[in-house]
Amino acid sequence: MDNWDEIRTAFQVARLGTVSGAAEVLGVHHATVIRHIDALEGRLGVKLFQRHARGYTPTEAGQDLLRVAQTTDEQFQQLAGRLKGGGNDMRGELVLTSLAGLAPLLAPALTDFQRDNPELVLRYLTGERLFRLEYGEAHVAIRAGATPEEPDNVVQPFFTQMHGLYAARAYADAHGLPEGPEDFAGHAFVAPDDPSMRAPFNRWLRDRVNEDAIRFRSSESRALELALLEGAGIGFLPLWEAARHEDLLEVMPPQKMWAVQMWLVTHVDLHRTAKVQGLLTFLKDRAKDWDSEGPTA
Repeated sequence: MDNWDEIRTAFQVARLGTVSGAAEVLGVHHATVIRHIDALEGRLGVKLFQRHARGYTPTEAGQDLLRVAQTTDEQFQQLAGRLKGGGNDMRGELVLTSLAGLAPLLAPALTDFQRDNPELVLRYLTGERLFRLEYGEAHVAIRAGATPEEPDNVVQPFFTQMHGLYAARAYADAHGLPEGPEDFAGHAFVAPDDPSMRAPFNRWLRDRVNEDAIRFRSSESRALELALLEGAGIGFLPLWEAARHEDLLEVMPPQKMWAVQMWLVTHVDLHRTAKVQGLLTFLKDRAKDWDSEGPTA
């Protein structure tokens, strides 16, 4: 296609449904929008929109164009994100992503990092999905479990998250505590909703208790933590998280088999930039004592 401006205009008209809306987004006069649409339809020899009193509705051909233009627009935005992250100074945007369960551990550290680098806009995104570093969705990702194997990524060990088995004092007062796995029968447990979750502590627990003994389940680590603290049952917590709650009782001490390895992942194109290297160095230094005891006060 010879003229991306015309395609971009058609994309905005299809997305917003009106010439005036597209003109406002694009920062052009409404006559320019109409001229672009007419020129594009003339060049393609097909109607892209049905005109009516309320605005413009894409035809089947317009819907096809919308899908292609939207994908192209998203790729341009992702490229822009990568380019903005490629500078050699500590300014602009820096995006880190991790599982939401790490937020209480990472947020204080990231706050200190941003305070030391006030010209940075730090975006900390959490969620279960894998952010695509090759499209600039994030500059640094913290991944859990097996070694990440995506091509063109630089992978470094971060820290080993140790877990223990705990119960709230309220649960212990009401039900007592087992002395070991042989006493698990008759007790209630808190665990992830997905029985196939590959976290080693989840596999260990489900190998030792009946599924109906898991009385509280959730896909959110924060919900599991709160349920455990309220006495819903016995469950696993990272050591650094358990240390924040004086009312928790240790049911079993940490076992190496329950540990989860964390990784720092960056894309090769951005790995050597100043702000990515600055964040990696800062996080690795801060995490030196996270393997066993969690952050120090």
